[in-house]
Amino acid sequence: MSVPFSGLAKGLAVTLRTMTKKTVTEQYPDVQPDLPPRTRGVIGLFEENCTVCMLCARECPDWCIYIDSHKETVPAAAPGGRERSRNVLDRFAIDFSLCMYCGICIEVCPFDALFWSPEFEYAETDIRELTHERDKLREWMWTVPAPPALDPHAEEPKEIAAARKTADKLAAAQAAEQAEQTAGQTDQTPDQEGDQ
Repeated sequence: MSVPFSGLAKGLAVTLRTMTKKTVTEQYPDVQPDLPPRTRGVIGLFEENCTVCMLCARECPDWCIYIDSHKETVPAAAPGGRERSRNVLDRFAIDFSLCMYCGICIEVCPFDALFWSPEFEYAETDIRELTHERDKLREWMWTVPAPPALDPHAEEPKEIAAARKTADKLAAAQAAEQAEQTAGQTDQTPDQEGDQ
């Protein structure tokens, strides 16, 4: 059997507890807020990694990414090799008035050219100015926080292990070559002294 007005009494108890707590006012914009590490502010562009593959623009559900490019011919790296063509980025723009911050563009980028920046102060008085070009996106790249440190007990990524193995082989080959040169110089020194 329910007690009459028990719900009202519980609600008033919550209200009274809340009324007795001290209120804390954020002093924004004088004091910047402490944002969580994975805050989704704006998207930063690391232009050097962009190969103009267009995956981000194709996968964007809002069609708010605009990319223009042209092809350039790259001369052969070695004599007798063939020329190659590559895409060169002319325009990379994101219309933040359409963007819903889903992060699909960042997830599908195979070359790690797009990153979340915690920057959130980019309001404009005109909605047409919310389309930010690659220069602005490049500036936001410098506000992207460093990735979190790996777990010390985690397995080393394959790419780093392969690069380290190659570097170790190269260092061993250079050390062996240097040892041979040193041994060759010591062999020549006694012969030269005997001739004199």
